[in-house]
Amino acid sequence: MGNIAVIGGSGVYSLDSIEIIKEHDVETPFGKPSDSVIEAKLDGKIFFFLARHARGHKILPHEVNYRANLYALKSLGVDVVVSVSAVGSLKDEHAPTDFVLPDQFIDWTKGKRERTFFGEGVVAHISSAYPIEKVLQDRIYKTCENLDLQAHKGGTYICIEGPQFSSRAESNLYRSFGADVIGMTNVPEAYLAKEAGIAYATIAMVTDYDCWKEEHCTVEEIMKVMGQNNTKAQKVLAKLLPDLATNPISFEKENRFGVMTPLDSMPDSQRQWVEVLLK
Repeated sequence: MGNIAVIGGSGVYSLDSIEIIKEHDVETPFGKPSDSVIEAKLDGKIFFFLARHARGHKILPHEVNYRANLYALKSLGVDVVVSVSAVGSLKDEHAPTDFVLPDQFIDWTKGKRERTFFGEGVVAHISSAYPIEKVLQDRIYKTCENLDLQAHKGGTYICIEGPQFSSRAESNLYRSFGADVIGMTNVPEAYLAKEAGIAYATIAMVTDYDCWKEEHCTVEEIMKVMGQNNTKAQKVLAKLLPDLATNPISFEKENRFGVMTPLDSMPDSQRQWVEVLLK
């Protein structure tokens, strides 16, 4: 297995025992990533961390360069990504401060986001039937169990465009779809990970009940819950990451079977980045 990375807020991986090794300013064929990629050591093992919205939270969800983020990590040898994201709950059983580990996504974004690496002469069709790597999801769930943290394995994450939150009518519509949680960032991130041959799983941290319930949460209340969630996520990562490095997962990189255009027919500029994705 290659390297392991975490994509999330910078507060999530402010771990006491982490040692920053260096920062990588990566140029990609798809533009600049959200931030420099932090290379760090935890329990003697190397990991990578990327702030999805940049440090200081400067980038809206639809402004994130998801392609550059995933490509930058892949170019550094990453083939396992743990995504950490704040979400609203669409079901009673997923309470604020709970973690949900979804295995499906619904894309309800509005077409502003570049959602594939391919095109412009490179044809590829990668299945997104199972966007979450189940073995990785299982390992995250067991880590949460071992830490006595409330986590729900499975479910559907609906990704909306944002930056506005839902209206009540929209929230009830999404509930009628059977979705479990709602967020703004995991699509196209999860699908691009599949295209890049990266095992991907999400820790969705519930902050509130969206707006379908009668009770209304203030931003101050949500920020307090987010702080609690970040503390719990740090505990999970501190246990999970060294375990993944010591006992790596194995998985099939489905992207190797999805590129239809022969590599030898591509110009050098395209072939080089395709070969990075196929490593």
